[in-house]
Amino acid sequence: EVQLVESGGGLVQPGGSLRLSCAASGFTFSSYAMSWVRQAPGKGLEWVSAINSGGGSTSYADSVKGRFTISRDNAKNTLYLQMNSLKPEDTAVYYCKGIGIRGRDYWGQGTQVTVSS
Repeated sequence: EVQLVESGGGLVQPGGSLRLSCAASGFTFSSYAMSWVRQAPGKGLEWVSAINSGGGSTSYADSVKGRFTISRDNAKNTLYLQMNSLKPEDTAVYYCKGIGIRGRDYWGQGTQVTVSS
């Protein structure tokens, strides 16, 4: 069974940092690209960042470029999102997504990030 479990969310002040983790199991993690997607209150899904299977290629939404860093540890089957210089508009539920695993995408349950003073 494919499982993606996010952790690391919480309440942080503007300008602060958080690191999200996504623990993967039930598939060969190192074979698949992964991404982070978020959903702010009352809004639709927004793609945040993606990384290829080997970790050597990454991409970011303009809204987070230069502040967020996606990475992965294939030995630990874990995806990360380092978030720096957080803004109130980064407040959202953050989901990790496995791309094209056995012909479909898989989503975690999400972790809440709240940026507020």
